[in-house]
Amino acid sequence: MPDTVMSFNPDAALAFDAPNDAVALHAVRETDFETWLAEQSPSVARWFTTTRFAARAGAITWLPGEPNEPARVVAIVTSDALTALAELPARLPEGNYHLAEATPGGDLAVLGWGLGAYQFTRYKAAVRAPARLAVPAQCDGPALRNQLAAIYLVRDLINTPAADMLPEHLAQAATELAEQCSARCQITVGDALLAGNFPTIHAVGRASVCAPRLIDLQWGDTRHPPVTLIGKGVCFDSGGLDIKPAAGMRWMKKDMGGAAHALGLAHLIMTQRLPVSLRVLIPAVENAIAGNAFRPGDIIRTRKGITVEIDNTDAEGRLVLCDALALACEGDPGMIFDFATLTGAARTALGTELPAMFCNDDALAQGITTSGQAVADPVWRLPLHQPYRKMLDSRTADLTNSSGAPYAGAITAALFLESFVRADVPWAHFDVMAFNLTTGPGRPEGGEAMGLRAVYAHLAQQFG
Repeated sequence: MPDTVMSFNPDAALAFDAPNDAVALHAVRETDFETWLAEQSPSVARWFTTTRFAARAGAITWLPGEPNEPARVVAIVTSDALTALAELPARLPEGNYHLAEATPGGDLAVLGWGLGAYQFTRYKAAVRAPARLAVPAQCDGPALRNQLAAIYLVRDLINTPAADMLPEHLAQAATELAEQCSARCQITVGDALLAGNFPTIHAVGRASVCAPRLIDLQWGDTRHPPVTLIGKGVCFDSGGLDIKPAAGMRWMKKDMGGAAHALGLAHLIMTQRLPVSLRVLIPAVENAIAGNAFRPGDIIRTRKGITVEIDNTDAEGRLVLCDALALACEGDPGMIFDFATLTGAARTALGTELPAMFCNDDALAQGITTSGQAVADPVWRLPLHQPYRKMLDSRTADLTNSSGAPYAGAITAALFLESFVRADVPWAHFDVMAFNLTTGPGRPEGGEAMGLRAVYAHLAQQFG
């Protein structure tokens, strides 16, 4: 996609045709080192003995070159497929490398290299380029490229500060993606939301200088099975009149992380040509403060006709999502997947790296969980515990948008959303952090895709 949206390209991480100058890389698991060493020449064995090389994960050494012999490097890696190679793009010198033996972990290991190579360079030049790996012939190069492009898109969108990622910019990103993939994209803006019966999206976003909007992207053959993606697009969240403290507001540029996930997953579905009829709905707003901001105590009549009393203006994500969910369920959505940076309670329950999944269909939930395990993109199912539904009761409206209680916040938020989903529609809701607080193997600090590959793997298994 254009540089205005994506600042890093998969071709900077992986070479999809083997460069002539590539250095041979021996990626050897710590547990396999002695076996590997026994297969090497006596001179190589003497080198490791002489240098007292400690074959522990993370160790790297260059082998002495023989006359007319190309350079070789040995890296001791872990047995975890996704992270085995993930630190090498930053630790090896710049240049091209190729794997000297079959990679432990196959496609997942090569994907991990690409994840570890990512850099966000829109505002600050990188100190160095990542080392670049030639994709082995036995790997699915096009699929790896498409997966990385989708994840880089998610990361870039989240990492972009709100001044350059307001609702109009998010709509531009969706429009550019639609043009790239021959999709259709309709955007409803400002007061047209009221005319179109999207009152909660309008209410949450109306105080911003950048008008709220609903992004509606559609792609694929309508004869194929329908799939609907919905993403929370709160481009910045001040908390509204229930204003957040400074520490809570600092990283709220990431509150459109759900929208980034929906666009990234759509990118992967479309570039992989998955035979589905895809619809992507993104309510894009800024939860700002002005004289016309919605207030605690206000009652909003939603698209579905359900009235909602505002207990807290900082529980705005579920409000914009409810109109999108209602719209999706008016047609035949097939199955619905929504992504949202919705609650701190989910982070308290599962930490920052494991997304919470709520689902009204056991078979769908099990399929996503199993697929997530297979592709090293885990999710964890939390219950739609119906007795907690009473925590959303209001004396003056059908629902309140926040229970105000200090318990079960992720569950009550999911139960609120469930009120807007038809009971006969399979639906999975992902409450994601969408952000790495620190840098780890393949997970640089900043925006992150969580659960995206799990959902895609399930869809590919179902429809591919």
